[in-house]
Amino acid sequence: MRLLLDENLSETLLPRLPHAFEGSSHVRLKLGEGTPDRGVWDAAASGGFTIITLDSDFEAMSVLRGAPPKVIWLAIHNPSNARIAKLLASRADMILRFGADPEAALLALRE
Repeated sequence: MRLLLDENLSETLLPRLPHAFEGSSHVRLKLGEGTPDRGVWDAAASGGFTIITLDSDFEAMSVLRGAPPKVIWLAIHNPSNARIAKLLASRADMILRFGADPEAALLALRE
């Protein structure tokens, strides 16, 4: 499963992702800085990525549009990279099940 980290997440999270998310990337690396949400959405959908974000705008887009792409919304405030990495590692199985579920479009993760 490949994740596309939104611009509001640090690129330094990429090497800290569990092995199950090999091939993941970051919006700034794939699309450049300042890409509008719609551009991120379209690129994730066409590239087979799941968007992972702290931005509730993607949560709303997911509810309105459905998948693809799927969206993982980190519903936590002011998280450090360490907290995010720990959350993703501890929920990797849940995230993989979400990715494999053809009916699922949105996964909200909380600590």
